[in-house]
Amino acid sequence: MGETEYVRGTIKTERQLILEASIAACRDAGIDTSAVDGVVLAWKDTPTNEDFIAALGIKDLRFHSHVHMGGASPAAAIVQAAGAIAAGLARRVIVATGHNFYSSSNRLSSTDQSPGGVGNVPGPEIRNNLENPVGLLAPMQWYSLHANRWFFETKADPRALETVALTTRKHAHLNAKAYMQGRELTSEQYWASPMPVKPFHLFDICLETDGAAAVLVVSVEEARAIGARAIAIAGGAEGHADSPDDLSSRPDILNMGITKASGRAFEMAGVGRHEIDFAEIYDCFTFIVLRQLEEMGFCGRGESPAFVENGRIGLGGDLPINTHGGLHSQAHVLGMNHVIEAVSQLRGESGEAQVDGAHIGLVTGFGDFSDGSVVILHN
Repeated sequence: MGETEYVRGTIKTERQLILEASIAACRDAGIDTSAVDGVVLAWKDTPTNEDFIAALGIKDLRFHSHVHMGGASPAAAIVQAAGAIAAGLARRVIVATGHNFYSSSNRLSSTDQSPGGVGNVPGPEIRNNLENPVGLLAPMQWYSLHANRWFFETKADPRALETVALTTRKHAHLNAKAYMQGRELTSEQYWASPMPVKPFHLFDICLETDGAAAVLVVSVEEARAIGARAIAIAGGAEGHADSPDDLSSRPDILNMGITKASGRAFEMAGVGRHEIDFAEIYDCFTFIVLRQLEEMGFCGRGESPAFVENGRIGLGGDLPINTHGGLHSQAHVLGMNHVIEAVSQLRGESGEAQVDGAHIGLVTGFGDFSDGSVVILHN
């Protein structure tokens, strides 16, 4: 695994950051960068395969692809890389992503409209012709449709959003790589913060930072041959919501891609929910964490507020989540930092945030308008 610093403000391009993280992953595995023969880029279109060949000195690139599922891309890309290796298409595959969310002129939270809509989002015809004219412009607004429907149908306790925000900030204080380390967040601050869009307070919305992260995926035999500190991929899957781009026409707006993907991932891994020691859950918004817990079967719809009570998702709890701080308090790297943290936990390298006896970990991805992905890892 490899990662850059997570900052707000950089002079480096996204291409530089992603390639730096990829080189760092090779160094971590103890291989020469030229030995890489596969590349899967998550969400981004650059660097190109030619960029990777030039920067890493790759001698024989046998496989490459780009996965476009928003924040679900990194976990889905890892599954794709594992599939390519199993099929014999490549032996050493870099999976990488990164973004200058803070420094970029095309920030996802911007309400500045340009041809093609806001940022790199799906369904531009729907966005531009049906939603933008009535002021539905930014991700927090799109996601609020789902959140408000969930609250209406289940009467869920909104205090659960605060629980997620404060728990992940607490974990970030233990992580030297977290952008929000040392920045206090209290219950009073949470509830006093602005509500840009109902039902989201400011601290229900993830960070925008600059950075990149990457992992090297190889076969079990290859890992043994190079003597790397490898973590095994037990299972994984991706899933897509019905009517994925048209939110207002979706038969059930609460049905998500991860509703479909999670069952397949658990079946492939051959483990039950009760065996998961920790979960790094994609957290673009606090309510998305709660919803994924429900749709993955850890609890029923509307039951996640009770599930996360009494420290259950904190360190020392039954299911610690986002032990690095997540997108809310570590950094926004499209969820690849969640993968990095899962590997770190299973290696026993997470320092003060280490989960005792961590053996099986889960990583999720959530992107666009309910694409979902799950990877289950074990040591």
